[in-house]
Order: sequence, then C-alpha cells, then structure tokens
Amino acid sequence: MPLDLPFQTAKQLAAAVRKRKIGCLELLDLYLKRVETYNPELNAVIATDIEGARKRAKAADRAVKAGKKLGPLHGVPMTIKESFDVAGFPTTWGDPAFKDTVAETNALVVERMLAAGVTLFGKTNVPLNLADWQSYNAIYGQTNNPWDLSRTPGGSSGGSGAALAAGLTGIEAGSDIGASIRNPAHYCGVWGHKPTWGVVCP
Repeated sequence: MPLDLPFQTAKQLAAAVRKRKIGCLELLDLYLKRVETYNPELNAVIATDIEGARKRAKAADRAVKAGKKLGPLHGVPMTIKESFDVAGFPTTWGDPAFKDTVAETNALVVERMLAAGVTLFGKTNVPLNLADWQSYNAIYGQTNNPWDLSRTPGGSSGGSGAALAAGLTGIEAGSDIGASIRNPAHYCGVWGHKPTWGVVCP
C-alpha cells in the first residue's frame, strides 16, 4: 500500500477502487485508523457513524465485484462540514442552543455526493454559527492546525481543512461566503475551491 495513499486526490482514490487496487472497506478502514490515531490532538472530526459507513463500504465492494456501473467517487471515504444536514448526525453550527439537534434528512449536497458513490463517515468542526476564521465552539471544542497544534486551521470550514491536510478523509465539502473554504485551505496547505456564483446548482 503506497505511503501517500491517504493524501491522494479523490479522483486517484476512486481510480484505485475501480481498478481493484484497493477495496472500499480497506480504504475506509485506513482513514478510520488515521482518525483514531491523529484526531485526538486535532479535533477535526467531531461526529462519526463507523458502523453505518462500514456497511456502505461493504455494499460498495459488492458493487465493484459485480461489475455494476460505479459513480465517479465510488468508495471514496468522506467527511463533511458539521453545518450540512446528514440524516442521523447532529447539525448544530456549533451553537449550544442546538446541541441536541439531529438531522432527519440529508442536505442536497449530501445526496449528490452519496449518489456519486462516496462513503460518508463523519462530520468536521466549525466555529459558532460559522462566523469566524478559527474553529472553536462550546459543543465540540477547538480544532488545531495539523502543521502546528498551537495554531488555528482557520474557519469556518476549519475542521474540513485540518482533516484533509492530516489525511483523515478522502474528500470534504465545506461552505464559503467570505472565504470559509479558501481561508482554511490556505492555513492548512490544501486545495479548496469556492465555485463561481450560479455555476454549481444549489
């Protein structure tokens, strides 16, 4: 297994799955092991559904074995910014007033990523109400920069940037009005993109 595998692009990871160089469950477990090892100091991934993710990864492996048509991101492990609704996961925006709020349905971006084949396994940290260039809130605590734990990963998609930079996930989705993707990408040394307004369907 290549040492740089956790840091390869989602496109590269999906290609490895399609070519059967690695299984979907094997790839998921690689990232879960990295979360177990490195996340305690980073606090980037703040909620997981490991059992559900493993079930989805096994189903994805069966689809590969059966020769079924695969989505462009088939088998790629994914985390997503806490502010997006994922059924069964908390959605709080870091606000203690909503600490017990659990989403009942998926946000559109979640549905589209699942349709593309990702194995969604967790959510990443944010500042209170997504309104800062750091990522601390009173529910989940502070996310640290993987390059220097004494520094911030930025915000508001700070957990997203830190998780990618540390190789804790294969792909992430954040949100950006005033640099909330671009700022953490810069702070963490990863690629982040805010699409031009109106180019990507809402």
